[in-house]
Amino acid sequence: MGIITVLWEKWVEFRRDFYKITVAAMISPLMYLIIFGLGIRTTSHGEPYIHFLVPGLVAMVTMTGSFGAIAQSMSVQRLYEKALDQVMVSPTPLWQFILGQVIGGSLRGLYAACVILILTIPVRHGLIFNGLSFFIMLLNGMVFATLALVLSFLAKTYSDAPRFNTYIIMPMSFLCNTFFSTEEMPDGFRQIIEILPLSQTSGMIRSIANGEAPGAYGFIVLIAYLIILGSISVYFIYKKKNL
Repeated sequence: MGIITVLWEKWVEFRRDFYKITVAAMISPLMYLIIFGLGIRTTSHGEPYIHFLVPGLVAMVTMTGSFGAIAQSMSVQRLYEKALDQVMVSPTPLWQFILGQVIGGSLRGLYAACVILILTIPVRHGLIFNGLSFFIMLLNGMVFATLALVLSFLAKTYSDAPRFNTYIIMPMSFLCNTFFSTEEMPDGFRQIIEILPLSQTSGMIRSIANGEAPGAYGFIVLIAYLIILGSISVYFIYKKKNL
């Protein structure tokens, strides 16, 4: 019941801000489609660049949508509304509160990805998006929703949430196999970028889109991030660290 309660809260928030959330999910990816999609015709492998770009954008919005759904709201609830104090004394198991937040955030990212898939129907001829693609999007969203949860526990002020977005999410948006392949990066730097969750998500979704099977390594990386970040979240809330 604790998970359902948290998800209901997220649903009420989604219904209240439906138009704002939808427009926010559309604007940046549309700009990227127009600027990059129309400006660059082919990749170094000779394929249409739009076929490289669309899977990367889909992966990126699952990250930004999931992270944004949790980071700022949780920081406000913890620092100013003191809502976590109520959670701590309520009968709701704390792990259910965490899991509800993670699922709610990941569903918001998945919604943003669906919006992009609808918008790109006219330009993504031949690209495949199946059930496995959506599972990867959901898994990626869970990773970044959990990351947002961890960072919200670490935030000292309300302004920290936008800073986390600038320092972490924005660099990954541009570097992690979204707009150009990590193959073009210098050795050493490339290996660091490739192990980040968005790089693996972009690569797996792109493989499926081109009719290929994604490797198991990407799933291992995402699940490892989810376990590590989830464990940190549980530690913070059960030990009442920074609450």
